[in-house]
Amino acid sequence: MQFVCDAPGRRTWFRIETEAEAAQESELMRHAVEKHYRRAYEAAADSYDPSGVPYIEQGIRRATHIQRAMPVFLTLRDDEGKALVTAMLPPRVQSDLAFRAVVVGPGNSDPYPQHGDAIDCLGRHFGVTLDRAHCYPYRRG
Repeated sequence: MQFVCDAPGRRTWFRIETEAEAAQESELMRHAVEKHYRRAYEAAADSYDPSGVPYIEQGIRRATHIQRAMPVFLTLRDDEGKALVTAMLPPRVQSDLAFRAVVVGPGNSDPYPQHGDAIDCLGRHFGVTLDRAHCYPYRRG
């Protein structure tokens, strides 16, 4: 995982960089981020076009393309490493204007009441609005 930014209350946002990290997040948070990560990775990999790229550079450019083309998967952790919130933000290279950021807590619960300040911090870091009405996909109650 890669450090992204600190949040209030001794919490920290990290970027999920591998399928193994996504699998761990799914297990800790009891949701399906691993499935979404895998699908996004495969779609980004399939969209890579090595035409005109020297053979020796294709692997490096493919990895860079995948990282830029797929959504950004993140986890909020407390100072003891406990997973608190998972977020999926638009790719750096936004090709799908209909992409919707998703922010969920354990078991797909609503993280905003307890971690709204940390979610706002993440939004400011990336320059996006991460309001509950648009980012929390489950309407309960």
